[in-house]
Amino acid sequence: MVTYQTDGVNMPAIKKRKITTWIKDVAATYGKKTGEIAYIFCSDEKILEVNRQYLQHDYYTDIITFDYSEGDKIAGDLFISLDTVRTNAEQFHSTYDNELHRVIIHGILHLCGINDKGPGEREIMEAAENKALAMLKESK
Repeated sequence: MVTYQTDGVNMPAIKKRKITTWIKDVAATYGKKTGEIAYIFCSDEKILEVNRQYLQHDYYTDIITFDYSEGDKIAGDLFISLDTVRTNAEQFHSTYDNELHRVIIHGILHLCGINDKGPGEREIMEAAENKALAMLKESK
């Protein structure tokens, strides 16, 4: 089950049923099923607090993914800073909606086992994001 919550921000205007189907479809391309996945949309202040408290990182980020996956079933809590999503959309000359969708699926790709910190991994993640975003566009 995929749930969508907020912490100190308004719920973004997303089509939850469509996004949930998309998440399940993307996970399936990696041979994964979806378990309990919770999106928590929040502010920069909240994501900084989570980053400091749980990861000992002292910086803002667009998403923090806590992975509770077991076997082929992905599960996790995904904190998304809508402030940073908005900033990134401007910085990367993208729309807010496109950037939000990119970040939403970025967390799912992490749960599916794709990393982005090591050499060459960023490019692999970007390719996976672009493939997933194309799937969303095709489903309209």
